[in-house]
Amino acid sequence: MQVYEFIESQLSEHLKPTFLEIVDESHQHNVAPGAQSHFKVTVVTDAFIGQRLIGRHRQVNGLLADALAGPVHALALHTYTPEEWAARGEQSMASPACRGGSKLG
Repeated sequence: MQVYEFIESQLSEHLKPTFLEIVDESHQHNVAPGAQSHFKVTVVTDAFIGQRLIGRHRQVNGLLADALAGPVHALALHTYTPEEWAARGEQSMASPACRGGSKLG
């Protein structure tokens, strides 16, 4: 199973999100072509109601532990309740440019 599909299946199955966006940003970094190592995940779910940010991130990291122990080098998490997501206009955050060296070419 590809890393993207693993992330999608784990989060969908366990968190039942109302919104889930997974962006493979590997191509923006100094990695081999086809690498699946850098991801940005935005997840909106009722499961986060009453949880602090650190608890949300721990929950997601636990669900994705196999990928984090292997191919995933970087995981940007944006975790919201439906109310928080609505308050921010249902807009995902933009990722900053990579500052970790030049791309392989």
